[in-house]
Formats: sequence, C-alpha cells, structure tokens
Amino acid sequence: MTAPLVSVDDLCMFFPVYRGVIRRKVGEVRAVDGLSFDIRRGETLGLVGESGCGKSTTGRVILRLYDPTRGSIRFEGAEIAGLKGGALRRMRPRMQMIFQDPQACLNPRMTIGSIIAEPIREHGLLSRAEREDRVQDLLDAVGLNPKFANRYPHEFSGGQRQRIGIARALALDPDFIVCDEPIAALDVSIQAQVVNLLEDLQEKLGLTYLFISHDLSMVRHIADRVAVMYLGRIVELADRDQLYGSPKHPYTQALLSAVPIPDPKVEATREHIILKGDVPSPANPPSGCRFRTRCPVAQPLCDEAEPEWRRLADGRRVACHFAE
Repeated sequence: MTAPLVSVDDLCMFFPVYRGVIRRKVGEVRAVDGLSFDIRRGETLGLVGESGCGKSTTGRVILRLYDPTRGSIRFEGAEIAGLKGGALRRMRPRMQMIFQDPQACLNPRMTIGSIIAEPIREHGLLSRAEREDRVQDLLDAVGLNPKFANRYPHEFSGGQRQRIGIARALALDPDFIVCDEPIAALDVSIQAQVVNLLEDLQEKLGLTYLFISHDLSMVRHIADRVAVMYLGRIVELADRDQLYGSPKHPYTQALLSAVPIPDPKVEATREHIILKGDVPSPANPPSGCRFRTRCPVAQPLCDEAEPEWRRLADGRRVACHFAE
C-alpha cells in the first residue's frame, strides 16, 4: 500500500446565508459536511455524484482556494488546513487544478505562452529565457505545437484549450492535481483524447489525481478508486472494480443502473432504479441518513440515526445501516 499523499478528516465547508437589509445570518449551506478519505501517491481517486452535491467545492477546499469551516487536510503528513500567507503560497506549486470550462479559465487578452508562464513568473522561478523554453516543453508535452505560444485562446478548439489548461497546471511540477470535470465541456470525440493525455502524463510524471466527474463510464476508465458523494457527504468509497461490480449503497446502485450498457440484450433485461423526489436542500438536510427521503429501502432507523462511516469485510467503506 502506497502512503497517502493527501489525507482529509472531518472536512466541512459551510457557506453562510444572509437576509434582510442588515444582512443577518439566517442559516448556512452545508456544501461539504464531514468528509474523511485518503488519496495515495500516484493513484487517481474518482469523485462522482449528482450536480450540486459538493464535488467541486471539495476539490477547491483541499487546494485551499476556500478556507475550510473545520476539519483536517494533510499533505504528505503536514497539516495545511490552517496555513496562511507565505506558508500557503510556498505550498501552492505542489497542488494545482484543471478547471471545467477551458473557455472561461483562460484570459482572452493573454497569449497562451504568457498564460502558461504566468505561474512560473508569479513564484519567481526561472529566467525569461528559461521560462520560454519551459513553455515550449509543456506545449509539446500536451500535444500542441510549440510554435502556437504566441496565439490567443480564441484561436483554439475546446479540446486544445483544455490542453493549454493542463499545460498551465503542470508548469510548476506539481505532485497533486484536482481535475474538476475536465471533459464535461468537450465533445465526446475529444473527451477520450484528454483522458488519455492525463493518463500518459500521470505515468511519466508520477502525478496524483482527484478526478471529479459525473460521467461514470469515464471514471471507470481512469480511476483506481471511486468515492460516491451525495448531499455533501461520501456514501461509498471502494476500489473501482469492487464498486462497479457490486455496489453496496442504494444510491451507488441507482447511479450505476442509469449507466447504459453497450449490449442491447443485456440492456433490455437490466433493472433500472428510478429515484423518486428531488435532492433536498444542503441548507436544510434531512435528519439521520441524508439519502433516506429518496432511498427505496429506507427504514425507520434511517430517520432516527445517522449511518456510521464504516469499513466492510471486503475493505470498502460505506455509510448505510443495511449495507453488508
């Protein structure tokens, strides 16, 4: 077992809700509520769930783009949840992010060479000539012509812009990268190219990924382990083959039943689990188990007691009273 590169314990991120002329606090949105997991060096942890469940917020809190409400974030054993100022700035080069929308995350007034070189310049690394060489190497590494360095983002396709975003994330030689739905805004024909690029870079550079997505088929392809998130909490965490082969939590079972199988005969006989109702508000989550209002096997116990985040005999972790 590889030692954890990133360890999260009881991580919470609550956003206050204000109302009225004097902006009085009347509540809080519990976007991330008590997450605990590890990401081992060199692995890809997939984080999946419905839109609005807190996946992107989790990635941003781990990278300290948000200050966590409470909880522990350890990077190579060092606590970073409370870092401020210069100490946090010195840690940032080792943790980077690939954003979801390649159009919105690139400055349209800057050339892609300047965009990629900006983090190197901000951290005072390398001379101007060395930065230019580094930009050329990064463009080549992500499959773009180094001669494109003087072009602007609008001159590229969506897939090429995402490659530019990947090159920028690699500029400071990070150990850990949060991939925040990096293929969601791309055509299906381009998605596989970007995912294959991420896998190749991981093998060459020894990168560790938190891969956030709601595309379960793509997560199955790239992830080593998968965490399933619902309404601010992880409900199941297992090795990829375990999770896709025999999901234990009712929510995981419902998600996987919605993924089409490319075999008409199997698809015609497969049972689809249709969840009733809407996802509750994270500002007012249900008591007990948060999934109980939509769970097809809910019992009175689910209303009364919050399920324990426990380890099953096969090694996976699950938050359900009845999962065995």
